[in-house]
Order: sequence, then structure tokens, then C-alpha cells
Amino acid sequence: MSSTQSLSLAELTALLQRIFERHGTSPEVAGVLADNCARAQRDGSYSHGVFRIPGYLSSLASNWVNGQAVPVVEDVASGFIRVDAAGGFAQPALAAARELLVAKARSAGIAVLAIRNSHHFAALWPDVEPFAEEGLVALSVVNSMTCVVPHGAQKPLFGTNPIAFAAPCADGNPIVFDLATSAIAHGDVQIAARKGHSLPAGMGVDKQGEPTEDPKAILDGGALLPFGGHKGSALSMMVELLAAALTGGNFSFEFDWSKHPGAQTPWTGQLLIVIDPSKSGGNSFAQRSAELVRQMHAVGLERMPGDRRFIERAKSLSEGIPLGAEELARLRELAG
Repeated sequence: MSSTQSLSLAELTALLQRIFERHGTSPEVAGVLADNCARAQRDGSYSHGVFRIPGYLSSLASNWVNGQAVPVVEDVASGFIRVDAAGGFAQPALAAARELLVAKARSAGIAVLAIRNSHHFAALWPDVEPFAEEGLVALSVVNSMTCVVPHGAQKPLFGTNPIAFAAPCADGNPIVFDLATSAIAHGDVQIAARKGHSLPAGMGVDKQGEPTEDPKAILDGGALLPFGGHKGSALSMMVELLAAALTGGNFSFEFDWSKHPGAQTPWTGQLLIVIDPSKSGGNSFAQRSAELVRQMHAVGLERMPGDRRFIERAKSLSEGIPLGAEELARLRELAG
């Protein structure tokens, strides 16, 4: 433990904000990204925590993403909002439209937010969990860069294309899950490669299209596979249609970053759907959610989706967020 130091959430967020500002983002953008990244680290989502900082900075340095972008919010219908992220990150675009999105969902019962011209490089659950904390149901999808072979195909076309869902639950944490439609998240492959670990079978193929358990072979010209064969592939296709075709963003295969060496953030789109369950004619939704959870536990389920994050969160809030001494030193160096 002597090689590990602990920071509070506020300390880590402030450190990351300094890093983002020093490397070209506006204070507003830096604040949103730092909060997102620090919360992922706090909750043990290490593939989307401070691990992502070099990728963010590399994209900024290559002028691939606009760290000073000001999102343009467009109120287009009673239950529909569009946001042009102006070549910037998706989280500030969501932040700019969030108040209007909640107001529309509470007024109409349901509201859609379509973000285009955006870069999303983070975990998706932080985008939806806050809505559940306000008693709303939220669903979000985002596509990424081409790295997944559709089921039955020979070459990659889709992104990892995650789906995130959050719902309120009485007398407990909200129900939250975030899953890639690929067999494994791309960040987890990168971490496995860094640590020299092998992957389970069925995660990906090498550049010859042969199955491999070597994460480096997947990253070196190989590709990921969808989870569940044709089922995950169909969901990944759905995400492309909702996050790109419907929003006006790029499909995972449509952008070209070859002239921006170091670019790592996918330039695509994101869709969020927010529902106010109080508009339904049934019993309290949060109470019904709690009953479903009770019945799931009654049939032997020991861990709900998202439980590990809530456990890690509680531990981090009481003991601090642990960071390796060398990792923390690198972050402080980046912050100047």
C-alpha cells in the first residue's frame, strides 16, 4: 500500500480539471470532463477513469477535437431536442441541454435528446444515472469507431456501441447498467494488453481474422466480436441507426482521422431518451422496481447490474480514491 495514495473525489476532480485546461479545453468543458472521469475512477470503472486521460490529451493535441466548443441547443419539438456539439465532446453537449431535457420529459412524459458532431470517450452510465436519481428513466446509446466485426462478416464495421439504462428504485440505489454490444469493451482490451493478460475465448480476432486471446493481436490490426453472436450484432446495428442516422452524427465507419495522428476519440453521435414514469397509470414505478429487485434476489441472484460500482463508490467515499504513486505523479506532471 506504500505505493498507493488516496484522493477525495473533489481533489481528483480538481486535478483533472487543471489537466484538461492546461491542454486546451475551456474551463466549462474541463469541469464536465473532469467530473465524468473522476466519478468513473471513484466507482472502479478503471477502463474509463484516469486511464483515458492520455487519449483525451492526444486527441486535443492533434486538433481532432475542439476543446473550446460551445454546444448549440436546438428546441425542435415538444419532446425533441437537438444539440450540435460543434466538434467538441458529448458530455458538455448533454450538460448544455440537460435542464431543457428534464423539463420536456416532465411536461410531455418523454423526451429525446439527439447529439451530433460529438466525441464520446467515456463510460456511458454517468450520462444516465443522474436522471434516475431524479425519479426518471433514461436510456442512452452512442456509437464509436469501427472495431467490431458484424456477426457473419469478415471485416470490422461497427463500433463497440454501448447501451446504458437507468431507473429509480425505492429504498435503494437506482438500477443502472452500461454494456458494450461488443464481447468486451475496447478499454478493457487495452488494459489487458498493458498488463500482459490474456482474454477469454470469443472476444476478438487477429488481423488475419483468426480467433485470438491475445489483446495485443486484437489491437494490432485485429478486431472485436459482438457479444451473443447475431443478437449482439443486431443491437450494435440498432445503436448505429439511433446514435448516428437519427441524430445526424457519423456512423462508426464514416469519419477519417488519418490526418490527425494521435486522435483517439470517435467523432459520432449520441441519443438519449428520458421518460417520466409518474405519467403512467400504474403503481409507483420506483416501488415496482424495488419489487422486481426483491424477486430477483429471492430466486438466487446475488449481485444486480451496477452493484460493484456502488460498492466501490461507498469504499472510495470513506477511504478515498486509490491511485498508484507513479500514476498520480504523472497526473500532477500533466497538470503542471
